[in-house]
Amino acid sequence: MCGICGYISKKRITEEELRIMNDTMYHRGPNDSGVSIYEGRDDYSIGLAQRRLAILDLSPLGHQPMHSANGRITIVYNGEIYNFLELKEELKDYPYKSTCDTEVIIAAYLKWGIHMVDHIHGMFAIALYDRDTEDVYLIRDRIGKKPLFYWVDGENLVFGSELKPIMKCPGFKGEIRRQILPRFLYNQYIVAPETIFQDVYKLEPGTILKFKNGNIKKWKYWDIKDVYARESQNPVENYEEAKEGLKQRLRNSVAGRMIADVPLGTFLSGGYDSSLITAIAQELSDKPVKTFCIGFDVPEYNEAEYAKKVAKHLGCDHTELYISEKEMFDLVSSIPQYYDEPFADNSQIPSMLVSKLAKKDVTVALSGDGGDEFFCGYNVYENVAQAQMLEIPGAIVNAVGKIPFGDGTLLDKMPFKVKVVANNRDPETKTQLVSEGYVKAAHAFITGIERLDEPMKAADYLATDYNLPGNIAPVLYPMETIYNVGNFQTRRMLLDMDTYLPEDILVKMDRASMKYSLEARCPIMDTDVMEYSFRIPHKFKYMNGDKKHILKDLAYDYIPRELLDRPKTGFGVPMDQWLRGPLKEQLLDFSSTSFLKKQGVFDSEYVSKFINNYVVNGDGGPATGANYSKIAWSFFIFQQWYSYYMI
Repeated sequence: MCGICGYISKKRITEEELRIMNDTMYHRGPNDSGVSIYEGRDDYSIGLAQRRLAILDLSPLGHQPMHSANGRITIVYNGEIYNFLELKEELKDYPYKSTCDTEVIIAAYLKWGIHMVDHIHGMFAIALYDRDTEDVYLIRDRIGKKPLFYWVDGENLVFGSELKPIMKCPGFKGEIRRQILPRFLYNQYIVAPETIFQDVYKLEPGTILKFKNGNIKKWKYWDIKDVYARESQNPVENYEEAKEGLKQRLRNSVAGRMIADVPLGTFLSGGYDSSLITAIAQELSDKPVKTFCIGFDVPEYNEAEYAKKVAKHLGCDHTELYISEKEMFDLVSSIPQYYDEPFADNSQIPSMLVSKLAKKDVTVALSGDGGDEFFCGYNVYENVAQAQMLEIPGAIVNAVGKIPFGDGTLLDKMPFKVKVVANNRDPETKTQLVSEGYVKAAHAFITGIERLDEPMKAADYLATDYNLPGNIAPVLYPMETIYNVGNFQTRRMLLDMDTYLPEDILVKMDRASMKYSLEARCPIMDTDVMEYSFRIPHKFKYMNGDKKHILKDLAYDYIPRELLDRPKTGFGVPMDQWLRGPLKEQLLDFSSTSFLKKQGVFDSEYVSKFINNYVVNGDGGPATGANYSKIAWSFFIFQQWYSYYMI
């Protein structure tokens, strides 16, 4: 696990400047660092740098940049290749010097070229320089576990595991990409390929970028919609066979992720996913697995007591720590330092706290991330199932609701939930049930005009060529027809795999864990597990209203039902209390017309009025669907980030 950065440029960037860029990611790799510059053809130089968190082969032989034995290939790499031992056996003719997985990537490239991505399985962000062809490749893992940013500056390219090294690159301008801010305010994260900066992009999951002679070519080697279309054509129709197949793949996945030359444990919340992963890890271990959980004094959010019971049943070495609200609040000021792009999912705070706890005893922690998206676990999947059942009545209500009534229409007078279903007519956003008021507010923060997303075809969205007034990106993702799936739940799950999972869940855990130089590994997002999940019929995932049924059933093989069966809980910070309490003055300063006009990012009149009204009156409440504290929190986090990096 590491941080990488570098460049391919005709501009002269010195080794010291590259070292400064690299050291902005010290937290990602405190054990070692490497910086090298190579002269290419046509006046190009190639700079490669890495900060190392040593997990496999702790000796200097794992140092990066790493070169092939014949000097042809140089690589810097962040991540873990979980099938490296099998590949090493297959590629045993290569003269290995180390026992780390980095050298196996080099051997694989020399054998298969760039098609080596079809052979390696794990989490990775790779930069590879081939001297024979003068090709430089950037490669990101299939689901986007490891981050990789790049800045295109004319015929030059600069990359990094985070934005910080790019921001430190000489000549970087850092112009805000305003057109995506409504979507950020609404969703609380920024989805690839976009970033907060103009001309800076995230390499999409499952994607290869090739840079040669100033030209960039980019393609997908693994795509959710294509893999689902292929694998779902070969369903496992027998339930017990599907369950056993899933069990074996999870066992293999956990076993591969337990290979480390440093102490290892698991995050254990007491929920189905983390409990199942921990149970399998304990089954495979010859000693008690170290488990970690944080607790809260708020009973409706606290799962620590359940995690403790699960750990005791499994025979784990359990550590728990109860966290006060003050300890959470004290982390707010550090958010922009480690989330160097605006990111407003407030569960980042407890994620940082559990990572801090685990780092005291281990360097690697297994997590249960991915279970909800691949096996239908979120509450929103129930909502979209209901919306699909109400599709025809909703169309009728939509038509009838246009009849004038009083000072508006009949639909205006209907309950909020009825309006949501009735207005859900766009086939590109069918599963993205929204509050009109919230969408309008997100747009108005930038444009000053309250409006809904305008219709957009998936092809337009995927090209990121927004055909909207003011070139503003749509708040929703108008792309659902690309999946060619009729079931609303499955469609929303696939959409979440393409957006919410890599850009929220995985970003949250990557930055939270790497803040403390801790590696987080996610067995459910193993290639074989993900692809096999597409062969499992949806009726096994959502059975008689039971979400995540087959995964729960598998967990019951290890843990008694009474320790697991309870309503799903999540934890978020008390945004409304903080924003209208200890953070109020800072929020008001951020939204003053003088600050906003000087900043030139938001519509000063609308935002100042909105925030002042929110501070006085609070949330709009469930009847309106206007979750004002959510948009106020997103705005606050952006302004906090802006103040840290841009002023």
